[in-house]
Amino acid sequence: MEDSWDSSRLRRPDLRLSATLILAGVLVSLLSGLQHAEAGSANDHTAAFTAYAASDVWTAVHLGQFLGMALLICGLIVLAYALNVRHGPSAWAIRMGSVAAIAALALYGVLQGVDGVALKHAVDAWAGAAEGEKALRFAAAEDIRWLEWGVRSYQSFVLGAALLLFGAAIAATRRVSRFIGYLMALSGVAYLAQGWVIGTEGFSASNALPTLGGIVLMLAWTGWLLVVAWRGKAGAGASAG
Repeated sequence: MEDSWDSSRLRRPDLRLSATLILAGVLVSLLSGLQHAEAGSANDHTAAFTAYAASDVWTAVHLGQFLGMALLICGLIVLAYALNVRHGPSAWAIRMGSVAAIAALALYGVLQGVDGVALKHAVDAWAGAAEGEKALRFAAAEDIRWLEWGVRSYQSFVLGAALLLFGAAIAATRRVSRFIGYLMALSGVAYLAQGWVIGTEGFSASNALPTLGGIVLMLAWTGWLLVVAWRGKAGAGASAG
């Protein structure tokens, strides 16, 4: 990627909107996740399903998580416009990253439908079933759980690819600090790792490090991007064609 830095082409007002949307999405997702019912091990399905069935806010939590992801993806699409890279490998990276981001949101909608709605109904049915029906109801809930693993795995892959492509383009063009691009790309790698672990092992302890790394890196680059966006001059790049 050989694009040269030209700060006059950066659309500053759009960068501010993008940074605000992205950070808001991350925070909404994290705050919603704090209300998520938990068991000692998410792969212990008996304990996990018992906790999920007891949750009165399960569907609302997952709706909040979807809202957070929607804000994040909208912020990435606005970021593609704000960077205003029209030619060269970086432009293609941003375009492909935008497509991947939209696909990630679509997959996340499917994920939250499976997890936030279908799984909740399945575990409620299991918890309230007569003793003779419990084994069948439990098996049905496990089928939905495994479907959740599959959708979550591929959503993580696609979101990771989007962040990696955007990060590479930012590092190459230097429209904003290249270190934001590096951190963004690393967060993408963390999501790729999550996708692999969830696809092969489910919600195992092996996913703890990629998940924590992804959260820390996301908070780092989104916060830094917000500072950079709002500290710059309001008129910089606003009239770029």
